[in-house]
Amino acid sequence: MSELSDLYQEVILDHNRRPRNFRVLAEATHQAEGYNPLCGDRLELFLTVDGGVITDVGFQGSGCAISKASASLMTDCLKGCPVADACTLFERFHRMVTTPPDVAVEDLGKLSAFAGVRAFPMRVKCASLAWHTLKAALNKAQKATTE
Repeated sequence: MSELSDLYQEVILDHNRRPRNFRVLAEATHQAEGYNPLCGDRLELFLTVDGGVITDVGFQGSGCAISKASASLMTDCLKGCPVADACTLFERFHRMVTTPPDVAVEDLGKLSAFAGVRAFPMRVKCASLAWHTLKAALNKAQKATTE
């Protein structure tokens, strides 16, 4: 289990150091701003949706390593994803990070790196900020918060 934890830590550190899709999309059809008032993480998410499919995605902002890595991994997963599948993925991710630490959770591939935040309730909001911002963008809500 220690090797798996080490791998997950490396995935988070890599995506924090070199976030994927860290850019503004000038032609975004959906966007929202997210804010975590507990630690000050801020995120702006940009989506291009065409025919019910997320064709491109980008983000910018500042925050802790968990927040930035979560946004980076999320954006990797969303490219080419139907909106309905993105909403389902939000639910699966949210369930994973909010399930008690002693309960087994569904394997979500690289996103499973964030299952460890369950042991640190304050960090759940960091990991889920990008996801709440995704939900706001898809609902054209403009703003999201972890509160």
